[in-house]
This record gives sequence, structure tokens and C-alpha cells, in this order.
Amino acid sequence: MDVSGLPGFYAIAAADPGRRAVIDADGSATTYGDLLARVNQVSHGLRARGLTTGDVVAGVLPNGLDAVVMLMATGQIGLYYVPINWHLTAAEIAYIVADCDAKVVVAGPEYAAAVPGAEVGTAGLAEGRPADAPAGRTSGAVMWYTSGTTGFPKGVQRPLPGAEPEAVVPMYTWFLGEVVDLAPGDDVHLVTSPMYHSAPCAHTQFALHLGHTVVIAPRFDPVGILELIERHRVNNAMMVPTMFHRMLQLPEEVKARYDVSSLRHVIHTAAACPVAVKQKIMDWWGPVLYEYYGSTESTIAFSVKPHDWLARPGTVGRPAPTFEAKICDEAGEPLPPGEPGMIYVKSSLGTFEYRKDPAKTAASMLGEWYAPGDIGYLDEDGYLFLCDRRTDLIISGGVNIYPAEIEAALFEHPAVADVAVIGVPDEEWGHNVVALVQPADGVKPGPELTAELLEHCGPRIARFKHPKVIAYRDELPRTPTGKLSRSRVREAYLAEAGKTSSSE
Repeated sequence: MDVSGLPGFYAIAAADPGRRAVIDADGSATTYGDLLARVNQVSHGLRARGLTTGDVVAGVLPNGLDAVVMLMATGQIGLYYVPINWHLTAAEIAYIVADCDAKVVVAGPEYAAAVPGAEVGTAGLAEGRPADAPAGRTSGAVMWYTSGTTGFPKGVQRPLPGAEPEAVVPMYTWFLGEVVDLAPGDDVHLVTSPMYHSAPCAHTQFALHLGHTVVIAPRFDPVGILELIERHRVNNAMMVPTMFHRMLQLPEEVKARYDVSSLRHVIHTAAACPVAVKQKIMDWWGPVLYEYYGSTESTIAFSVKPHDWLARPGTVGRPAPTFEAKICDEAGEPLPPGEPGMIYVKSSLGTFEYRKDPAKTAASMLGEWYAPGDIGYLDEDGYLFLCDRRTDLIISGGVNIYPAEIEAALFEHPAVADVAVIGVPDEEWGHNVVALVQPADGVKPGPELTAELLEHCGPRIARFKHPKVIAYRDELPRTPTGKLSRSRVREAYLAEAGKTSSSE
């Protein structure tokens, strides 16, 4: 059935109930009609618990059908939904539940013990409830918790639209189409990351609003992802750069075994992607990589399509529709093209506030402009190039050094599986550049590899950017979306000071 004229999931499910909606991590399939019935039942169940417009529901749910149901149920009865990272401790989960004032918490069976009083799954909410649409439908919103660079996590809260989903969804599907060329139809979307993160969650929701089938990977495994792409003829997916890097490390005969010709839109965000990594993926998959840059607070602020990136390797794009951008110095004064400074963005779509923290909200703004916390520059044509996060900037001998640039150079070496570059205090220079390297499988760390990596840096980055120390680690701590907390890596390294060496 042609769904291009239908305004989102609820209308599509009513008009085409037999359409395939979700293929869960265990391979089980759910139709749009069955999904809508469960969504409606849970909506009625939440209302029966006394929840009204503007109230908050939290979910500690693994990727799967229940997570999708909660997303779509809260989305039609004016509730804020807070997905919570299931890797957090019981105390950390309790903090978020209390801070967001959740009136109901739904947890997966494996996490329920860490969340006293939680509903276990959605079955209890749905039981005995009607499967028809609830009265007085009005759009809800997802409120993600983010800690930024420091402090306790805070909820990023936006005003509720005050209209039913069918009135609001078309604007967002238009925006998504403009940014990453996604359109309503019979496409298949692959979920590769935990849905407690903003981008995977949002793309799951909008895949359903576009009438797509959502395939949920049980976890990220390079071969497993390729198998799912081939088996389900996946057309679009959300990934992060570390996933690309891991897939590129597969043997050529393994990569050649899988048909990935169905891929048309592979969207990546969350972390800087080294130019060499992105180029190699497009050599393999074709020009299908779409990139956007933003944050939980700003949403999608910049975007770049494959051919524009190939013409300007390294850019994260131009301002997305409705967005304006500027680069400012420390005093808040605008800088000319080519000069790195703090990135500021604003959008006519509205702004956000940190729940219960007006001071933190105010500190992140420059008038109407929001600062994601990154340093970058605009070229003459308005394309943004990122340098690094302000908090990760290394100043050595009075010169600004951006860790991401050094990491990108080291990532090009086949012996490097992962790398984190940090600044370590030094009495003479202010900071020294230290690279923590996770060697690829079968690669032996030591002085010979250190010399090889430093030689590799020679033609790629200026000598003053070369690591003074290269230390080796079995693994570096990354989130499932590929983000690396350099502050945590730095703290761990300094705690071991005196025990490390350049060929550790």
C-alpha cells in the first residue's frame, strides 16, 4: 500500500494493519495493526494509572518491542517519555526517576530488581484495556537525560506541541527528508544502538512514521549486522563511526560474503568520523553515508549528504533547515570563515530547557544561541568543520591541539583498533600529548609498534601534534553509540601515573 499520503504511524497502522512493523532481536515479527493495538492498550493503561498531559513515564527497557510500544504510546497521549540507560547503577537510575518525577516506570525483567516499584514490561499496563484509540489524543515528547561534560544528568525538555500527532508528524518527516533523503514507503530500517540514546530512539520512531519496517539488532556485531542487512534487504540504518571502523577490520573474504547493495541511506552521528574511515566505507558500500551534527539539546543542526561530503571531505555539513549558525571567540564575538571558535546554533523550531535547572540552561546559551560545547570553523561556503570539544582541547607550548585530528591519523594505521588522545599536565609545556592505543587483534604492543605509529604520523600531522607518549590498553571505554569520555580516560591514566611507559 502507498503510505506517502498518510500522516505517520497511527494513520498508517489503521489503514494498512498487515504491514510489517517490527522484527525484534529474537526474529519475531509484529505487524503495524498488532503494534497499534498494543500501543492503544498501553495508552489506556497509563491513563488508568492517573497520568495526564505533561506527566512523565520512564523506561528501563532493552531494545525490543516493549521499548517501541512505550515510545509510541506516550507519543499519542501527551506524556514525556524518559528512556533510561540500563547500564546505570540502581542509584543512578533512582536519581533520574526522582529528578524527572516519573509517575510510572516500566522495566525489562532483567532490570526490574534495580527499579523498585517498576512495572515489569508492558503486559500489565495493556491487560484488559481496549485496543481502540484513546480519546483526546495529543502529541507527547521524549525527554532524554544527558550529563554533557560534567555534573549530574539533566533532562532535556521541550514544550509539548499541543496538537495530535497527525498534525505534527508531517513537519518532522519533511525535515528528515530534507536532511537525509528519507521518505515514506516500504523501506527497512536497522536499529544498531541502544534506544536510550537520542538518535537511535528518534530514528526508530520516525521509521514507523514513514511506514518502514524496523529491524532490531540484538547487539552490534560486525558480521551479525552484515547478515541482517542481507537477510532483510535493509535500506537505511543509524550507525556510529566506531561501527564503521570495526566492520572495516573484517577480512576481505568476510566482507565480500554479504550483499549490502540494498543500502541507500546509512546515517551517522554522535562522534567525529575520521576521513579515511568514511571514505573506505563508501568505497565498499557506495555513496550512501549521510552525516549530521548536533546534540540532544540542539537536535540536528548541521547535515551533509554523500556527494557534498565527497567534494569536501571532513565536513559535517551546512546548517539544517530552520537552523542558523555562527562561530564566536571566547568573548562571544563572531569570527570570520576559517577561524576556529565556539559553535553556536539556533532554530526557529524552538528551544529547550534543562528540567529543574534554569542556571544550567542559561549557562549553555548566548542570548538565543545554544553552544553544543564544540570548537569548529565555517569555510567560505558555510560548511562546518569540527576541531574538537572545548573540554578536550590540548594547549601545549601555547598552541591549540585537537585530539580528534591526531586520533584520525592514528586510526588510518591497520594496527590500531581504537585510540584516545589526551592532554597530560607538563611543567614545561603545559600539556603533553598522550595517545592510548588499543592494538588490533594479533598485533603485539611494544617499542617497535610505537616507532611505527610515530613514523605513520609523520606525513599526516605536524610534528608538534605527535604524541609524546603512546601507551597501550586492552580496551578503551566507549558507549554503545561510540562516544568516548576523554575525561574518564584522562583520570584513569593520571591515576596510574608512574606505572606507564611509552611501550606499555
